[in-house]
Amino acid sequence: MAQALAGSQSAFEQIVRRYQRPVISLLIRLTGDQALAEDLAQETFVKAFRSLAAFDATRRLSAWIFRIAHNTAVDALRRRRPSTVPLVDGSAGDRPATVEAAAPPSPDPVEREALRRALDEAIARLKPDQREAVALRYDEGLSFDEIGQILGIPEATARSHVHRARKELARLLSAGGWAPR
Repeated sequence: MAQALAGSQSAFEQIVRRYQRPVISLLIRLTGDQALAEDLAQETFVKAFRSLAAFDATRRLSAWIFRIAHNTAVDALRRRRPSTVPLVDGSAGDRPATVEAAAPPSPDPVEREALRRALDEAIARLKPDQREAVALRYDEGLSFDEIGQILGIPEATARSHVHRARKELARLLSAGGWAPR
């Protein structure tokens, strides 16, 4: 990051390569649209490049980039749909593969794939703020403080979003026949 701040374009390209996939994954969770997520990721990195001077070196780079991505997605969704519309259409086809890591290991690959699909569908049914908090926590491994910074909410609210999302996921999965063994 220091090299990028000093004006090195190749250093910034390394940052893009490092964060491109996680940013697209987050944006897919927010929009439910792979193509839109890729466009918004590109816009995110352009904004980040233009705002390098505003980067606070006391914060994590990932939190800064995810915050830009979050704001970019919110702005794009507001432009596209002025009324309140669910951010994800509920189909699991465009969900990132990183959700699979949340599924417990199963000796049966067919069962594991069915659980992954059920989890994707359950995540898609979460409230948008909960879905984003869960993605940041479990897909990206961010702390509650970082999630709060990205979403522009207090750390306690970020914890609450994740806690409520986990409870709702447990309820949805149990209702779908995926109760704990």
